[in-house]
Amino acid sequence: MKTRDRRHGVVLVHTGEGKGKSSSAFGMVFRAAGWGMKVCVIQFIKGQWQTGEQRAATRFEEIEWHALGDGFTWDTKNPEQDIKTSREIWEFSKQKILSEEFDLVILDEINYCCGYGWISGQEIADFIKNDKPAWLHLVMTGRNAAPEVIEAADTVTEMTRIKHAYAAGIKAEQGVEF
Repeated sequence: MKTRDRRHGVVLVHTGEGKGKSSSAFGMVFRAAGWGMKVCVIQFIKGQWQTGEQRAATRFEEIEWHALGDGFTWDTKNPEQDIKTSREIWEFSKQKILSEEFDLVILDEINYCCGYGWISGQEIADFIKNDKPAWLHLVMTGRNAAPEVIEAADTVTEMTRIKHAYAAGIKAEQGVEF
């Protein structure tokens, strides 16, 4: 494994209407852990329900997992609480990134927070450009990635929905969606 002084930390954004944004990031989590890298996953939207990827992560001492969101915020009855929670998670995320404890940090569904105007894309982009350790890999997922975040990233992938099982009445399936 490359030492931190020889590593170029890349910033990746997974956005778009299609499936696979978080799943792709979680693949990187397990790939990095397989190389002995220290990984931190911070989930901005998902609440306290258990997912398969979170359960699998407990088998790796290299992975630290934080599901800190209030749940499906697009059904919110309390937008002030959602803003407060998102801001708190963003501050927590910055602390984890600046701790220099991790080689890879996943900010799962942070892009939604930008799309809803809870955290500005400029604020995130400025943090990436000015404060993120140069060797740290950072992945941000979710629809509606802010243009400033896209500009600050090294790699941006837009997932495009062509067909989705939900449109045929098939609900989220264990092992596929969670």
